[in-house]
Amino acid sequence: MADHLPVLSVLVPFIAAPLIVLLGGRALAWPLAFLASAASCLISFALLMQVIDGSVISYHLGGWAPPLGIEYRIDAANAFVLLLVSGISTVVLPYAKASVAQEIPAKHHTLFYSCYLLCLTGLLGVVATGDAFNVFVFLEISSLSTYVLIAMGAHKDKRALTAAYDYLIMGTIGATFFVIGIGFLYMATGTLNMADLAERIADKGANRTVKAAFAFIIVGMGLKVAMYPLHLWLPRAYVFAPSAVTAFLAATATKVAVYVMLRFAFSVFQPAFVFEVNTLEFILIPFALLAMFAASFIAAFQSNLKRLLAYSSLAQIGYMMLGIGLLNETGVTATLVHLFNHGITKAALFMAAGIFILRCGSTFFDDIRGLGKVMPWTSAAVVIAGLSLIGVPGTAGFVSKWVLVQGALERGWWWIAVLIVASSLLAVVYVWRVVEVLYLAEHKARANPFNPPLMMTVPLWIMALACIFFGLNTDLTMGAASVAAEGLFAGSTGLETGAGDGH
Repeated sequence: MADHLPVLSVLVPFIAAPLIVLLGGRALAWPLAFLASAASCLISFALLMQVIDGSVISYHLGGWAPPLGIEYRIDAANAFVLLLVSGISTVVLPYAKASVAQEIPAKHHTLFYSCYLLCLTGLLGVVATGDAFNVFVFLEISSLSTYVLIAMGAHKDKRALTAAYDYLIMGTIGATFFVIGIGFLYMATGTLNMADLAERIADKGANRTVKAAFAFIIVGMGLKVAMYPLHLWLPRAYVFAPSAVTAFLAATATKVAVYVMLRFAFSVFQPAFVFEVNTLEFILIPFALLAMFAASFIAAFQSNLKRLLAYSSLAQIGYMMLGIGLLNETGVTATLVHLFNHGITKAALFMAAGIFILRCGSTFFDDIRGLGKVMPWTSAAVVIAGLSLIGVPGTAGFVSKWVLVQGALERGWWWIAVLIVASSLLAVVYVWRVVEVLYLAEHKARANPFNPPLMMTVPLWIMALACIFFGLNTDLTMGAASVAAEGLFAGSTGLETGAGDGH
């Protein structure tokens, strides 16, 4: 059984998704979804412990050896992301049980949990596979189920349908760019296995087809990441999706897309290729800096908490892109750590926003003002996660921003370090606006006396406390991210290293 952990992490939610529909009972839908997600989380943790020393697990599906057969390849980079995705999913599901009961009609609960598991399957599959075309297949599995999940917000607000449609159009364009890039790679090399691709691309030298593939893949994943200015689908999708869906997607979907960009840029195309074309440095850094300031500036003027958080996510994606664009090991380490830290931070904030919606019917500031006095636990969690979003010392957000500053200084770009600090000050502005609305504004008496159940409050506080825990104890996050960044910068050498014989 232990030998099959790489495929089981994806297979368990994949089997549970149709099982929920086949069994048909709403009472079984949530328990099955939770058990499948928890099992994937435990498997992901076990995988991370096996590869955190820098080793690699190579799993051959059906016993067919790569490059002919499909390979699942687990190293520190993807094991770290697998743990983030499955861990967030497992914490969000108890929250979803109470939230979905309020926001989605009971007759659609079976469909919701089935789509949720398919989305989880797609995200885990993207991360675990070592086959480039399989990345595209799993991306589409997660995207198609995500469109349905967002559209389910139409039961509360019909604008969820147009948000899902926008996402479908932009997601399809992104996927098309990505698969065209994969097609170019296959045309140039005759293989789809990532390790094999890395070796053959290294032998190609300056090849126009390979360069075109690189451009298509970066643009395609840029749309999936919501990289500024390819971000227009994200704010509407986050605002109108059901609360549990927003919390899950904000913490995982864009992070997985960032991982794919890292994997292709450094493992498949090789660091030497990336340095040679200079694309990441001269295109990624300006757009990253633009995102950090423009999105934060827009967030500061929002009057809706969910929309504010959505624009804040765009700014935080800017930090991750900046880490990649720095093209050094410290920068990539910062991207990986921020990917994890922002995931737990934004999950907490969107969970709290969902609780406010159930109390007030919306997250407009006029509706939630003064809630700090009547919903102290939820509001306190918002403050903790908000401090992490700013990057206050003692919180998770500080760790990743500090490493990012170190990465910029290593390149001698002190002005980028200054800009990182300056953009964090913009985060102070919009987080303070939220604190001011919750605690300093006068509370309006409302007819709805909703008090969040423990099933919603406990997951929220798990995420809020995680923001503090991973801000004080960085052994797991920094350790895994450092090993992962080292492996990514090893290029094909890192991919060739295999701890197992393959199964």
